[in-house]
Amino acid sequence: MKQILVTGGTGFIGSHTCVELLEQGYQVIVIDNLCNSNAEVLNRIETITQQSVIFYQADLLDKVAIDAIFTKHDIEAVIHFAGLKAVGESTQIPLTYYHNNLTSTLLLLDVMAKHQVFNLVFSSSATVYGENNPIPYVEHFPLSSTSPYGRTKVMIEQFLQDAFVADSRWNVALLRYFNPVGAHPSGLIGEDPNGVPNNLMPYIAQVAVGKRDKLSVFGGDYPTHDGTGVRDYIHVVDLALGHIKALERLAKQTKTSIEAYNLGAGKGYSVLEVIAAFEKACGQPISYGIESRRAGDIAEFYADASKAKAKLEWQVSMNLDDMCRDAWKWQSENPNGFSEG
Repeated sequence: MKQILVTGGTGFIGSHTCVELLEQGYQVIVIDNLCNSNAEVLNRIETITQQSVIFYQADLLDKVAIDAIFTKHDIEAVIHFAGLKAVGESTQIPLTYYHNNLTSTLLLLDVMAKHQVFNLVFSSSATVYGENNPIPYVEHFPLSSTSPYGRTKVMIEQFLQDAFVADSRWNVALLRYFNPVGAHPSGLIGEDPNGVPNNLMPYIAQVAVGKRDKLSVFGGDYPTHDGTGVRDYIHVVDLALGHIKALERLAKQTKTSIEAYNLGAGKGYSVLEVIAAFEKACGQPISYGIESRRAGDIAEFYADASKAKAKLEWQVSMNLDDMCRDAWKWQSENPNGFSEG
């Protein structure tokens, strides 16, 4: 049985990926410091899959602890999710983001190389395309970012490119996510943001469940079909399956490589379309108001996902109604997320 190390495996995307790994016969080892997640996630993963997860509460900045885990286990590949991830917060504490995200990755890569583990799937982001590229985003576009968080993704991609040039044993998939939403259809795991949600879908879900009064829609005068911003949303289970496909490609290809792949639907939905679909899912109106645009927001972005389809044999299978249905099931059955009471 192949042992896969998942850093940040109790987070939103990480937990769903652990479920899919377990269900496809992999043994999963999770490292997470739980700074932005909850250990209850592990119980939920095991309930869904009826399989166990090997868990270490450790910080990737603790090189000695990480080295000990690699020494103990015969790890075949790493899926690297761990990192601070709030765009807004990163502008307030940029040095914390740079230290945490960059240093922890460098230490992880050092330990991987020491233990001859060179297969890596990296959790990147569509934010690496910046503001100036045309739509849809294609993997060969120049990279930039407008936030410290986004710049850590750009920099880590560069770390990995340089590492591969210096040592061709590295075998890397850079997965650039668009907007992951939804939840596992069981309703047992889903997105559980700390404090006020930064993203649209969990905010709508909290309005629907009565935790928030109303949604602010930033911008009603964009050059889109209904005036609101358009984004490429992807069901988190589809996204998790993309990681399995990336692992499979790394394992079967005859020559090592470093390749970037967009994981998105390849089309966008507007804010008003998301609201309407969520109203359908929860059977009640969502209170919202149109506000002025936020600085730095663009009218629309979505992926060209053809490379992932051709090379990973991956494409989305779920639509906006599926995303809203599963997000509502999760939120309505877990109004306080993974916390009790």
